[in-house]
Amino acid sequence: MIQVIPSIAIRKGTVVKMRKGDPTSEKAYNENPLDLAKRFEDHGIEIIHLVDLDGAESGSPKNYHVLEAIAGHTELKVDFTGGINTDGDIGKAYEFGADYITASSIATTNPELFASWIISYGREKMTLGADVTDVVSKNIAIRGWQKNTEIKLFDHLQYFYDRGLKYVKSTDISRDGVLEGPAFSFYQEIYDKFPNIKILASGGVRGVDDIKRLNEMGIFAVIFGKAYYEGILKLKDLEQFLVKAKA
Repeated sequence: MIQVIPSIAIRKGTVVKMRKGDPTSEKAYNENPLDLAKRFEDHGIEIIHLVDLDGAESGSPKNYHVLEAIAGHTELKVDFTGGINTDGDIGKAYEFGADYITASSIATTNPELFASWIISYGREKMTLGADVTDVVSKNIAIRGWQKNTEIKLFDHLQYFYDRGLKYVKSTDISRDGVLEGPAFSFYQEIYDKFPNIKILASGGVRGVDDIKRLNEMGIFAVIFGKAYYEGILKLKDLEQFLVKAKA
């Protein structure tokens, strides 16, 4: 059964969401991150994806205090991402309560270091963030999607798969925050090329039917945000998918 993982994206202490990664489209929600996390927990959610947007754009995590509050006041498992670039960053993230780390930019600028993390911290603890500008070029975007690269997704995945990678979170940025549906064919292509990698699909989820389709495809997990914050996807609708978080 597919895992359903809500995303909480933080900028300057506020829960926000953008369209297609465009900062000018950013919308703030009147939600306290901890209260939001507790609401997810109360409905049976077991893991959240906590995005430190300030950290992603600056290259160093800035919202450890939000991580600490959620980890300290809930039983949720937290997948923390945003600006993780050093062993020190990972150490602090774990210290403040993270269960898993998703790293993106460092995997492009220093792939050897990220590959070493898969071994040293364990492949169950490290997720590769590999978000693409569009599903045609499949070029990786980094630094909170504000910087494009010429690195191709499948070359990127092959490099780390050969070095023990188990989990990848991939977003079609052109679909993120627009509620037009996930890039199903894109995820199918990843699944077909790398059947042993666990895929966390992100971007475009409109509702339960999209999650059902991803589940039928064999996708490991789905990360959702905008549909919930806009009141389209209800937490009670997710009960059929709630299973034990990855161990």
